[in-house]
Amino acid sequence: MSKFEGKTALVTGGGRGIGRAICLELAAQGANVIVNYRSNSAAADDTVTAIAAGGGQAIALQADVADESQVAALFKAATSQYGGLDILVNNAGITRDNVIMMMKSADFDIVQATNLRSCWLCCKAAARIMMRKRAGSIINITSVVGIAGNGGQSNYAASKAGIIGLSKSLAKELAPRSVRVNAVAPGFVETDMTADLSEELKEAALGAIPLGRMGDPADIAKAVAFLASADASYITGQTLVVDGGMVM
Repeated sequence: MSKFEGKTALVTGGGRGIGRAICLELAAQGANVIVNYRSNSAAADDTVTAIAAGGGQAIALQADVADESQVAALFKAATSQYGGLDILVNNAGITRDNVIMMMKSADFDIVQATNLRSCWLCCKAAARIMMRKRAGSIINITSVVGIAGNGGQSNYAASKAGIIGLSKSLAKELAPRSVRVNAVAPGFVETDMTADLSEELKEAALGAIPLGRMGDPADIAKAVAFLASADASYITGQTLVVDGGMVM
């Protein structure tokens, strides 16, 4: 039997990069997957098509998860489609990098809204469902930047550190109802976001990784699948760092 047979998972920002890899991994292990996207419907549809080609079940649902009313509509549609929700992965995120003296307030605010507010809103919506059934797993995607910081990313680091604190607090709140909350902190991963970096920056980053390579989105997806599964039934409130040893 597949680990997630009969289970339903919602992945925010599931159309590309790490989110897509998570969707594919959960579907491969038997979950019905809701691929959430904000604007790139083609990428989300492509993820759904890839899951279907592998014999899995998935649908794409549009919503800006930083908007409370859209989150409510998303969770209503998701639970109506498959009859419930067992796994939530908060993966949606953006960057607006700059040194603090050059960073605009709007760039700080939109990163908090997209990365942290959306996570809080979706956790709240999922908690209502999962607490009622006394079961469920929430995995929030943070970053090693939220642990170690990074120059030129004060807004991003603040949002990702906030996700760690949020995850720990909710783990304590929801544990009495058997709902687990954990976080995964990726390091330097090959995605569209890192593809635009100069070769000089990539080489510098690789020099700081003991395992000597960039991460693959599948590395993150497998960690998420583990935390979502019964294999991790006694794990909650933790941040699993998947970074090749970059931050120790």
